[in-house]
Amino acid sequence: MKKKTYLIVMITIAAVCLILCTFFGSVNITLGETLKILLNKFFGLFKESVASYGTKVTIIWKVRFPRSLLAFIVGGTLAICGAVYQALFKNPMADPYVLGISSGAAFGATIGILFDFADSLFGLNATASLAFAGSILAVFFVYGIAKVGRNAQLTGLLLAGTAVSQFLSAVISVLMLYSGSEMRQVYYWTLGSFNGKGWSQIAVVCPYVIIGLVLIRVFSKDMDIIMLGDDAAARYGIQVEKVKRYLFGITALMMAACVSVSGIIGFIGLVAPHVVRLFTGPRHNKLLGASFLFGGTLLMLCDTTARSFVKNELPVGIVTAMIGAPFFLYLLRKRRTEVM
Repeated sequence: MKKKTYLIVMITIAAVCLILCTFFGSVNITLGETLKILLNKFFGLFKESVASYGTKVTIIWKVRFPRSLLAFIVGGTLAICGAVYQALFKNPMADPYVLGISSGAAFGATIGILFDFADSLFGLNATASLAFAGSILAVFFVYGIAKVGRNAQLTGLLLAGTAVSQFLSAVISVLMLYSGSEMRQVYYWTLGSFNGKGWSQIAVVCPYVIIGLVLIRVFSKDMDIIMLGDDAAARYGIQVEKVKRYLFGITALMMAACVSVSGIIGFIGLVAPHVVRLFTGPRHNKLLGASFLFGGTLLMLCDTTARSFVKNELPVGIVTAMIGAPFFLYLLRKRRTEVM
């Protein structure tokens, strides 16, 4: 399938899923009403009909649609960052949290929840702001530990990321033990959720994601060559360490912005690139865009499942884990078979 063709197909599927995810919910709103409300908001159509819908307009436009759109943006970002990390680490099981972003964000969020700060920054509440800061600081700390001279070895990054994640997880566990009534809130945040999220969170996340996507796209050919090995990439004239630093920095900002508003959502960044690679191949000029669309659509569907098909809303991280964990085990089994 040609690049333009599969992109059109994937964009169409994503758009249809976005409309269907906006339609599903506990309040009974028909698909026709949903479509009319969206067409009215985007193109000014069906003014008379929509005027009689009352609170349905608020539910669709201010609750369901922005929530599903945010889930799509976060899922797409997780997927594309996962694809980048798998290329840079040359490891099919690398995910966007490998440098300690999730544990740093969880630590920052835990501090914000326990101390109940009321201030906000750049449109984020205190908990989200501290989660953003915690993720960025964790990445810089991990990179600083792994750095030898001017370069950071990938093995060192993996080990440092694991050590920092384990340490922060232990600290969070201690804080949760003494947190009392806030423990449930901290636990719920670490499982990821889009409950109560809307246009303000989209406004915060979008600048990081849009700029990051453009910059990552610039390095797509470099990542193709880096996959052949650092020595081979250097022979092609690529400044491997500089490219890695740029990409680690770009993805860290994108991930920090997303995690700060959604909490920790696992496995999307691991699963989506692998599924997409089956159809697009390893070339990143195709893989990146397709991963964003597939990851966004997958997380959107998971979030709709979490809020619509169970009596009490589940954290979306539980749903993604139920999908991603079996796939992760499949990858482990496949690699073991290939080695043998």
